[in-house]
Amino acid sequence: MLASVIALLAFATAPAAHSLGSAAASRPEFAAVQSARQVSRLAAGRFLVARRDIPDPNFSETVIVLVQHDAKGAMGFIINRQTTMEVSRLLRDFKQARGRSDPVYMGGPVSIAGALGLIRSDKKLADARLVFADVYLVSSKEALEKALTASKDAKSLRMFLGYAGWGAGQLEGEVKMGMWHIFEVDPSVIFDSDPSSVWLRLIEQTELRIASGPAPLVDCGLSAGPS
Repeated sequence: MLASVIALLAFATAPAAHSLGSAAASRPEFAAVQSARQVSRLAAGRFLVARRDIPDPNFSETVIVLVQHDAKGAMGFIINRQTTMEVSRLLRDFKQARGRSDPVYMGGPVSIAGALGLIRSDKKLADARLVFADVYLVSSKEALEKALTASKDAKSLRMFLGYAGWGAGQLEGEVKMGMWHIFEVDPSVIFDSDPSSVWLRLIEQTELRIASGPAPLVDCGLSAGPS
């Protein structure tokens, strides 16, 4: 497992990619081009909220948090696909994970044999990479051990199998075709206690704002899910 985790770090120099472009090209309803201003707002620390009619079932009704976006491509995690696997099973080689019953999430279709995590911390984590606000990406053994020690439950730690990846210019093309709504991230939504409802809450918020007037980038002002 650790070898798989370390292997995922190669994404920083050579991002793996999926493609929705070919599927969308045959669907005229996705041809509406959004403004360059919308595309320019893509960045680490944004939510991608899938349109209701997105053509790829891998991303149907998903919310993705972007953790990397640059000229080489983009990377993110689906935050609302909970699995039946527990963290204690995924990280069975880590003594800090023993007894943890919080669920693992399916982060995306790329490298699903590997595991990465997001942790929320008000203290700087030396072995983790700050993504935005107080959210860190953990990928090394040392960072995972510290994250497990620092976070005792699912309120501040999410573990993911796989990730969503795009090559250079690929995500921009999908946004121009209207496949994704872009939200500013409220970190608490990543660790929401009711992840299965996050997409519906966000898409309904988007549609209400679109109906009332243009709002290409919307604030993720969700109320918290049930505790």
